[in-house]
Amino acid sequence: MFTPQPTTTARRSPLSREEVLHAAIRLADEGGIAELTMRKLADKLGIQAMSLYHHVANKDELLDAMVDAVFREIEVVTENAPWKPAMRQRAVSARQTLLRHAWALGMMESRANPGQATLECHDAVLGCLRRAGFSVALAAHAFSVLDSYIYGFVLQELNLPFQNPDDLQRVSGSILQNLPADTYPHLMEMMTAHVSQPGYAYADEFMFGLDLILDGLEQALGVRTQPDGCVALTGSG
Repeated sequence: MFTPQPTTTARRSPLSREEVLHAAIRLADEGGIAELTMRKLADKLGIQAMSLYHHVANKDELLDAMVDAVFREIEVVTENAPWKPAMRQRAVSARQTLLRHAWALGMMESRANPGQATLECHDAVLGCLRRAGFSVALAAHAFSVLDSYIYGFVLQELNLPFQNPDDLQRVSGSILQNLPADTYPHLMEMMTAHVSQPGYAYADEFMFGLDLILDGLEQALGVRTQPDGCVALTGSG
């Protein structure tokens, strides 16, 4: 006689909210946020879907917690850190975190109920800038331009048609083969003299752009080092 097989593996230990959260993040990492449903999450945990609601009120609350967990992975700006290296390291950490959790890219600033880690991360960045002499408005501008750059770069990076040097050589070779050099001379020059050179990695472009932004913010702040090593702040409003 046919016996129906259970769709989930029975658990023998109590389930915690942290386990639910980590399993949800793993699902999203593996298949994208569209693959995350309460039913699939329950199956992964070996429970009935209704049991999830003992730990999260609904999917929206789950997403809030997932985004907050991603913010928790970003390196926190320490209170006494100089602003420029602190912003640099935070940007590097944020990019690395988003590359691990690509699903979070469009959600980092979209939640109406930000969690503790999210708020702490934002407050630490603003606090670092304010202590460095940034006005409230300039700190807001700096925060906006840095995050726009980080999120935009990662979005482009994740959607490139290559993921490693071999892919890059294959794609660039195909483009060069079909690219009329006399029609697009500057594009051809960049492809042959820069992109196709050994050791080229698109990821290196991130640091170049980041340092340009930080240098621009330094100029906007009006920081200039005197011959005696003192730092004068001007235009900090």
